[in-house]
Amino acid sequence: MAPFRIVLCEDDDVVRQRLASLIKGWDGGQLVAACATIAETRAVLERSEIDLLIADLNLPDGSGLEAIRALRKTQPRAEAMVISVLADDRSVLEAIGAGASGYLLKDADSLDLIEAVESLMAGHSPISSRIARVLVRQLSEQAPDTPSPEPAVNMTSREMDILWGIAKGFTYAEIAEQLHISRQTVPVHIRNIYRKLQVKNRSEAVFEATRQGLMQF
Repeated sequence: MAPFRIVLCEDDDVVRQRLASLIKGWDGGQLVAACATIAETRAVLERSEIDLLIADLNLPDGSGLEAIRALRKTQPRAEAMVISVLADDRSVLEAIGAGASGYLLKDADSLDLIEAVESLMAGHSPISSRIARVLVRQLSEQAPDTPSPEPAVNMTSREMDILWGIAKGFTYAEIAEQLHISRQTVPVHIRNIYRKLQVKNRSEAVFEATRQGLMQF
């Protein structure tokens, strides 16, 4: 399979260079351009076909949503993912409405970013756990009279403890330390959680567990 053609839209030099370096070092991705403004991004989209746009929201010449909307018009088959410090309801919902299929917060580490890109390009919608809570809260507010669904799966108490650790953004080592268990057993529990919830990554696990009523924030 050919590498995914990726464009970055990020005005912070340090963050842009870090993300660009990450993509360049990943066999599954090809960095088409690393842009600092919407204008630069639009110019790239007009001359190059891409598979994925990774965009910040706060840019010197406007909102990254403009770049996502431009992508949707010119290359509707391409995907878009937001990576931002913003986690308020309005920013999240506007990004999803503009056509973003994923939403990561900038506290995600390099491994989480590559995992998120792979998940998104496989047809999933990777989102940070804090973003999942925003979406679940919005769904609840839209249907206030609808009772919470009965959990469709049975989690053990240990699996629930680990789910909460995932939701709080803890690493495997931190979860193991918190629960006084072996570091090597954490991935085993997480694989079981993913299988039961039929999800592929951490953010989807938090979203699905919350949707099913297994977790409440």
